[in-house]
Amino acid sequence: MSKLFEATEINGMTIKNRFVRSATWAGMAGDDGSCTPKLIELMVKLAAGGVGLIITGHAYVSKIGQASPWQLGIYKDELVPGLREMTDAVHEKGGKIVVQLAHAGMFANPKLAKETPVAPSALSGFTEYLPKEMDLNDIEELVKTFGEAALRAKNAGFDGIQIHAAHGYLLSQFLSPVFNKRNDRYGGKIEDRANFLLEILKSIRTNVGHDYPLLIKMNSRDFLEEGLELEESIKVGAMLKEKGIDAIEISGGTAVSGKLSPVRTGILSEDDEAYFKDAARAFKESIDIPLILVGGIRSLGVAKYIVDNNIADYISMSRPFIREPDLINRWKSGVQDKATCLSDSKCFAPAMSGKGVYCVVERRQL
Repeated sequence: MSKLFEATEINGMTIKNRFVRSATWAGMAGDDGSCTPKLIELMVKLAAGGVGLIITGHAYVSKIGQASPWQLGIYKDELVPGLREMTDAVHEKGGKIVVQLAHAGMFANPKLAKETPVAPSALSGFTEYLPKEMDLNDIEELVKTFGEAALRAKNAGFDGIQIHAAHGYLLSQFLSPVFNKRNDRYGGKIEDRANFLLEILKSIRTNVGHDYPLLIKMNSRDFLEEGLELEESIKVGAMLKEKGIDAIEISGGTAVSGKLSPVRTGILSEDDEAYFKDAARAFKESIDIPLILVGGIRSLGVAKYIVDNNIADYISMSRPFIREPDLINRWKSGVQDKATCLSDSKCFAPAMSGKGVYCVVERRQL
């Protein structure tokens, strides 16, 4: 049997195969961030379809950190029962589910939060409005907020937590010299730019204990001029491992990276796939920690190559599961054609209009 379909463990969490559904905004939550039957149904399809580990869409830990409408929330205790329904439903199908804790920082939507977004530094040019630079009280409060959200996640029955520190959101902003111009202990050299993230990790660990799986998604590079580069990312990864992170998911780019980012539509051949694999290889050579690779993986052969050659330990996908939630069962059954996803990202247009994410091409063919 291929290593792709063998069971593994991350800090006591047994995962039945090496396939991960990467965090994907579905646009299916309630206006207040509550879990809905539609969102539960989506997670059940993924679990029933054979995905080894499901990571939820980014769940905002604070109203001021909300990025999108109909985004999942985990900012108040009243949301826990609905989240518990989600985890129970996934577990009934034999699946494992981790919640991604997030804060959008300067890319939060002020119309939703009805507050000025916050950021490491008050910089213009990235959004239509000037964000508020976080003071030390803001930082201390948000460290506590992440810890409280983590406890809600554990109480809701999630199998673990993933911290969202990628794609130019708040924690990614603190790590990046493009967004972080601070001159206190949270700015300057990479060891100081990582302090906020490390304090959040400690807050979470204090609330959930050391025997609870704690993952992180982080950028390999920002793909911005003078942005976070691979060497600094690896330094952060090593610090995170030392402080108790159990696995790292490698990604890259931000909402403003533009053409510098390798994230693209139209993945036409296997050569176009796994566009962060070189970064993953560098991480693997430097840090002994379970590594999850996301980014344009569409073929079973590419996935097998990545795992067999110790480039990464887990294969993470997003858009392919929107079209084929049962993709992993299909591959395991022997029907091993590449994912039918066209990588055109048209699936997110319905979510932006309040209909929830779905494959537009597949819907047209019905």
